[in-house]
Amino acid sequence: MSFLQDPNPQNNNQGGGNPFTNPFRRDPNNNAGGSGKGNAGQPRPFWKSPWLWGVVVVLVVILMFQMLMGGGTQTIDTKDGMSLLKGDTVTYAKVVDNTQSVKLELSSDYTKRDPDTGRTHNYGKNVQFYYTFAQGADVIKAVKEADPSKGWTASIQQTSMLSYLVTSLLPFLIIFALFWFLMSRMGGAGGMFGMGGKKNNGKLLEGQTPTTKFSDVAGEDAAVQEVEEIKDFLKDPSKYKALGARIPRGVLLYGPPGTGKTLLARAIAGEAGVPFYSMAGSDFVEMFVGLGASRVRDLFDEAKKNAPAIIFIDEIDAVGRKRGSGMGGGHDEREQTLNQLLVEMDGFDNDTNLIIIAATNRPDVLDPALLRPGRFDRQVAVEAPDLEGREAILKVHAKGKPFVPDVDLHMIAVRTPGFTGADLANVLNEAALLCARAGAQLIDNRAIDEAIDRVQAGPKRQSKGMALEEMRNTAYHEGGHALVAAALNNTDPVTKVTILPRGRALGYTAVMPTQDRYSQSRNQLLDQMAYAMGGRTAEEVVFHDPTTGASNDIEKATAIARTMVGEYGFSARLGAIKWTDDDDQTTVMDGLSPRKYSDRTAEIIDEEVRQLVETAHTEAWTIINENRDVLDELVRQLLVKETLNEKELAAIFANIRKAPQRPVWLSDERRPDSDKPPVEIPEELKRSAGIKPGE
Repeated sequence: MSFLQDPNPQNNNQGGGNPFTNPFRRDPNNNAGGSGKGNAGQPRPFWKSPWLWGVVVVLVVILMFQMLMGGGTQTIDTKDGMSLLKGDTVTYAKVVDNTQSVKLELSSDYTKRDPDTGRTHNYGKNVQFYYTFAQGADVIKAVKEADPSKGWTASIQQTSMLSYLVTSLLPFLIIFALFWFLMSRMGGAGGMFGMGGKKNNGKLLEGQTPTTKFSDVAGEDAAVQEVEEIKDFLKDPSKYKALGARIPRGVLLYGPPGTGKTLLARAIAGEAGVPFYSMAGSDFVEMFVGLGASRVRDLFDEAKKNAPAIIFIDEIDAVGRKRGSGMGGGHDEREQTLNQLLVEMDGFDNDTNLIIIAATNRPDVLDPALLRPGRFDRQVAVEAPDLEGREAILKVHAKGKPFVPDVDLHMIAVRTPGFTGADLANVLNEAALLCARAGAQLIDNRAIDEAIDRVQAGPKRQSKGMALEEMRNTAYHEGGHALVAAALNNTDPVTKVTILPRGRALGYTAVMPTQDRYSQSRNQLLDQMAYAMGGRTAEEVVFHDPTTGASNDIEKATAIARTMVGEYGFSARLGAIKWTDDDDQTTVMDGLSPRKYSDRTAEIIDEEVRQLVETAHTEAWTIINENRDVLDELVRQLLVKETLNEKELAAIFANIRKAPQRPVWLSDERRPDSDKPPVEIPEELKRSAGIKPGE
């Protein structure tokens, strides 16, 4: 995951082998090539061959079909069969008493006319009929009184009930056992639909000690510091016990995808040198109640035998969601599994030296019982790395990759705010793929620039099929975004504008912050709404006929306005009250109404949202009309160059007319703002942050 540098060179796939090798190609040195050998290179036993079992299944099916169809013998009515017994055409009769059937061999074909259709049906020379228990005496009597002079013989087959059961049920048992065996092998740990097979997978029983260390974890210094004492406790618990300290029973790692939660858990076990038991939350949940809870017990029992150890449960929200949120609020398999997990975590002895580490992207949906002290005592945020962290991650993933001398990893980190470790690894990998595709020997800045765009907005699409009028429309649309962003007072710099299609977008405007930001002001959000509406507004001003290309921009502006009103309290009419939830779906699953306010409040929220979007629309309209000449020049250069970088944009925007500062916003007129300015930032803090004097 994310920024993992596997210490085992055999797992890095660098300089060894082609990752695109055909898996079906026969290779005497490659087990994956279908050579018919097992993991150790030994010949596979013949009874494990899928072809053998396929032939067995076909033969059993054919046998059953013949048994059910009577081997070509057709069935006639009991009345007609009794008439044949008394006639002259029977050459052999066989009575099977346990199935109450009589099989007849005739000297000529037996035919019968259907009174309904008038058609004659030929039953052939081998026929059979069935009789009831009451008719048994008459049938036996008729067979015993067979006249040898007529040239036919008879036999009465009397079998025991045990023999009948064996002959009748054995084929079904063989098919069921074969089906069970095949499904248990195909279903892995779950067996046949989760009913059998192995109770746990290989990861449960391995408990191997990882080789990952904290040195392999880059960009997450705060998270590493939080979990470092767990490593110390597992290696030497005496110094903690001497002070009466109790190590956390469980550690919950939460954060966005790709930030390295699994990597950090493996690093803890690798540093402590203890077994590492890893399972995903979905591995516990099965179709039938009780199997998930059984797996939890097996996992903890195995880990306790090898304590001190670490149990890692990835994506714990698959099993740890709040109880009562299932279908109809029922007590389903997932809840039983969660209950067993709660019992196991709370049942630790103080001397067990067993620590649970879990990872999730959604800590808000977990059951409160999991998060209480005594279970997951500590919650560690593994967030997207800052500037220094991104640079450290890039250095890890840059190992083994050849770069041109002027590639600056620090500048790449500056250009990728908000990127996770997985994103940064993907950037360098995409750059390497692009250079390899072009036949280059070194990775250059052009490849890295293209890789960043590919990760952010998707791969470049060819624009040869786009009409010139549509290209001009796209240029004005993207130019409107860039112009409004450059004219506002609280936006980040516009670093790139392109009209080359990427992913599902016809163009792309990059407004990137120069430093990491962890919160946003009201004016910054208003500016984001204004330049989001810039593309639609430019189409209105220039062409008087907007297109559908602004749908995503309208969606973004509306989302910002709704969060400002419903979550951030940026509405004087509604006050500093949180009206909406972060995730309405979670509220619905909890059995509550997704709306906790009146219809009148809903109307006010809609009015405030509309007012914010309309104000942003008007601001964008004013800026575009006052800077129409700048917009036209920007479009001219876009149509020629297709992509403009930060320096080229700065030259175009040199004479831009900036928008006026907005008036001071008051949450209530009865609470005017203070005229007293804030304290100055101490010079030592500025120096530590790298800010020069006077800035």
